[in-house]
Amino acid sequence: MTPSLPDILVGNFLCMIDPPPPEQQGEFMAGKVAVVALLSLLAAQEAERGIAARVTENAAIQAVLEEAAGDHALEAVAGTDELSLAALDAANARLRLALIGLHEAVEAKGDTARHHAILRLYARMADLRRLDMPPLPGR
Repeated sequence: MTPSLPDILVGNFLCMIDPPPPEQQGEFMAGKVAVVALLSLLAAQEAERGIAARVTENAAIQAVLEEAAGDHALEAVAGTDELSLAALDAANARLRLALIGLHEAVEAKGDTARHHAILRLYARMADLRRLDMPPLPGR
């Protein structure tokens, strides 16, 4: 399961809203705060870049599917014009399923050029979704 940005932020809120019992003070509480802080930092990056990454990724997948439609029996997969994370993620899930199906067909057919194009797309998709971890102090 990949939690959504709202899920992470609500989880951070729920984690910090109640005061901890005495047995959760000290190192435990310091660790809890550190995890919430790290999740908040990663959530901030996702909030900053998430919409653009999904729009770019969905368009790139759609382009690969459309380009391959002539060589493979592909059903049209609808994207979305809505710019909410939920709508973009739903469209992305549909597009990724179609891309996986195309990739399986490409491998079965032995289409090396298209296989490599799909692998390059996967690398680009990973780069678009990259979140940067800050340097963390050692203990």
